[in-house]
Amino acid sequence: MSILNVEHVTHGFGDRAIFDDVSFRLLKGEHIGLVGANGEGKSTFMNVITGKQAPEEGKVEWSKRVRAGYLDQHTVLEKGMTIGDVLRSAFNFLYEMEGQMNAMYEEMASADENRMNELMEEVGTLTDLLEYHDFYMIDAKVEEVARALGILDLGLDRDVSDLSGGQRTKILLAKLLLEKPDILLLDEPTNYLDAEHIVWLTRYLQEYENAFILISHDIPFLNSVVNIIYHMDHCKLTRYVGNYDDFQKVYEMQKSQLEAAYKKQQKEIAELEDFVARNKARVATRNMAMSRQKKLDKMEVIELAAEKPKPEFYFKEARTPGKYIFETKEMVIGYDGPLSKPLDLFLERKKKIALTGANGIGKSTLLKSLLGLIKPLDGQVKQGENLAIGYFEQEMSQDIQTTCIEEVWNTFPSLNQAEVRAILAKCGLTTKHIESKVKVLSGGEQAKLRLCKILNQETNVLLLDEPTNHLDVDAKDELKRALKEYGGTLLMVCHEPDFYEGLVDEVWDCSQWSTKI
Repeated sequence: MSILNVEHVTHGFGDRAIFDDVSFRLLKGEHIGLVGANGEGKSTFMNVITGKQAPEEGKVEWSKRVRAGYLDQHTVLEKGMTIGDVLRSAFNFLYEMEGQMNAMYEEMASADENRMNELMEEVGTLTDLLEYHDFYMIDAKVEEVARALGILDLGLDRDVSDLSGGQRTKILLAKLLLEKPDILLLDEPTNYLDAEHIVWLTRYLQEYENAFILISHDIPFLNSVVNIIYHMDHCKLTRYVGNYDDFQKVYEMQKSQLEAAYKKQQKEIAELEDFVARNKARVATRNMAMSRQKKLDKMEVIELAAEKPKPEFYFKEARTPGKYIFETKEMVIGYDGPLSKPLDLFLERKKKIALTGANGIGKSTLLKSLLGLIKPLDGQVKQGENLAIGYFEQEMSQDIQTTCIEEVWNTFPSLNQAEVRAILAKCGLTTKHIESKVKVLSGGEQAKLRLCKILNQETNVLLLDEPTNHLDVDAKDELKRALKEYGGTLLMVCHEPDFYEGLVDEVWDCSQWSTKI
């Protein structure tokens, strides 16, 4: 049974095409992974099927009475709502039923016999529906999911405006899972989740009875939960049965076959064109030449898709700093209250460290405290000598009005336009991306833009806060290679063991000193 039909959808932004005559069908119970390089249009596809954006051509049809739940990259929460309010709002339709039922009880006080019988019947139906949906167990359900995703420790009475980006994502994900829609639409749900919570989400999705569409660049996670892959590439959408590894095998085989067929055909075309050129002027061989020309004219020429530019990351290195990079004495980090015990940390030159631990325990705050962007609540931070620091923040403002090229030019005003375009292209951004406004780029394209700025300044210390979030597979692989090669010091917040294993010298588990555990 088909839940969603997408027929002949074409869409783009200005002269930048995103889809060209794309069709898609979602069947009940399918667990789909939507994959492709950054900027191929995966998030845009989600926006089109959920009605957030209207396609230029084609149609999107949902089955009747299908409830879809969407977790996207840029959802916001309103100030004034508590975490508990947001989670309980997943059951608003049940609270509305309860309100209707209470109104009927009030009406019974003055109803005649006939109306009383009608009301009793309606109340009975509503009571059955509320019991069927476990209405009287809502608080227990909220607590169960909140505990599983590490939200309970934050406090259900806490205002959502006080939360980090990762904490907000977790709360929206928890609300979505509590809603249990007929189809889950998840855009990068593992960004900001720590390893323990990814394990829980993996198990949840493996056992999920309904359909879901999942965008993710976390390959082990994708392999564990999906049974169908849709690959978005060059404005087309192609279906593959199996997980991501299965897709990769088939895709590489198809690519090799197409390249072999292309080479064979190009050789045949060259031979035919050569024969025609040599024989069309001779009377004895003119007919044979014309016959071969007809064959050339009728031939369906195989075309190879243009190779996507793969990013090339090379960090520029500044002169060697002093022996120690940062040293803290009895430092307590936090804002209104402490996030850590008193910390005595010492980071030596050329060390590479990964910071791990659950969201909200102070990893980003630690980086900002070391940089001097926020003052510690107590104790002191001492920076070493001759530091040239490159800092990658977890999020960038969505109100930014500049184009990609302007953003880099503002950082490096001495470069000319050709040089700015060249360094952006090395980061895997095409001409269309370079001329687009930053706010319309995908999360992965924005991450490449921010990396571009750090790559092209001389540094001897890198502080990276979740640098792999939103990056596609090629960009992650290249970033890991570049960081291995980097001769400076690295302090990096990361939730992906696959990324930091084999790269760092030590892993600091921040839950060891956090006051939030």
